[in-house]
Amino acid sequence: MSVTYKAPLLQLVTMSLVGLASLSFLNDANAQPGQGRGLGFRGGQGPGGPGHGGPGRGPGMQGNGPRAEQHDDRHDSDREVFQFLLTNHEKIRRTVKELPNGVETLTESETPYVAAKIKEHVEWMSVRIKDAKPIRMRDPLFAEIFKHTDKIKMHHEDTDKGVRVTETSDDPVVVKLIQAHAKVVSGFVERGFAEAMKNHAVPDAKGIGSAPVTPTNPVIPKHGSVVRLPNAAHQPREGTKILIDVTRGSEPAELNAAIDKVAKYLNIYAGGGANPAKGQFAVIFHGDATLAVLNDDAYSAKFKTNGNPNLDLLHQLHEQGVELFVCGQTLISKDAKPEEVAVFIDTAVSALTVVVNLQADGYAHVPLGK
Repeated sequence: MSVTYKAPLLQLVTMSLVGLASLSFLNDANAQPGQGRGLGFRGGQGPGGPGHGGPGRGPGMQGNGPRAEQHDDRHDSDREVFQFLLTNHEKIRRTVKELPNGVETLTESETPYVAAKIKEHVEWMSVRIKDAKPIRMRDPLFAEIFKHTDKIKMHHEDTDKGVRVTETSDDPVVVKLIQAHAKVVSGFVERGFAEAMKNHAVPDAKGIGSAPVTPTNPVIPKHGSVVRLPNAAHQPREGTKILIDVTRGSEPAELNAAIDKVAKYLNIYAGGGANPAKGQFAVIFHGDATLAVLNDDAYSAKFKTNGNPNLDLLHQLHEQGVELFVCGQTLISKDAKPEEVAVFIDTAVSALTVVVNLQADGYAHVPLGK
């Protein structure tokens, strides 16, 4: 299959236009300084002519976080080349041909200094593949590709007007990655910035990619479903203390949605991250949520219902170790009594005292209001 793209886009992003060389430098702001060995660079001319340079060595930059990526001295130089190509994108054309074991791409320009920059760009991106120097690691497809650089064969050949790149692999899974990547690069050429802002999915192939995203209820069945995100930022931390401040009311015959949200919080800590994290949870009910904690008889008498629809889930939370409190001041102001509260829920002097005391004990305050 052979498809030709000419670059009509209004703007490109700071990313590669050729083969695996199309890895962008978006989302680099979170990188923090560190010590490392990176690829140095010299040269890089403007429109007056091609840059010149060769591999060098220098201190690198190492990002922090679950999807941080390595920065090296070549990073800034590559970005300058990308920006040059962006400025001259209307002078670039790209052709992609799929092979049984990979792809062949041709990127050229009728303008000599643009063609020279394309060649320079590809030369350095091939070094990144060879040395496994990853970039654009926030994008799932690119992150997956850099896990398999040892299985990628990348050959580039200069033409009069640019570069022909052949990327192949003996591994069928990696072939799918290479071909998916080539399609994404063509999307960059066609759509520019809009395409570059997207996360690109890993192909559905045996042995790669994430497990299917299936909602689960690890500790509270039938309530507060979550999906597991083992590689996401800000994983649940062991020992976290959370005070959930519930003031949201509901229709008397329906489960209060805020209580279902509390169940979701427990499920997040039990099964939403890479590993289960045991936390300490407390809930204080006041405002419009106050009477959600009454026992069945008291609740039915007040609202003319057949019992309290909140009690089953509240009891499940209690069984999971959640401390449940109700504001005594609000309770009495609503013509209810502490002895009418469900037996596993404690009446506090006030919501104020619960919030102040538990925050002093290190609990994070999470309000669930209207």
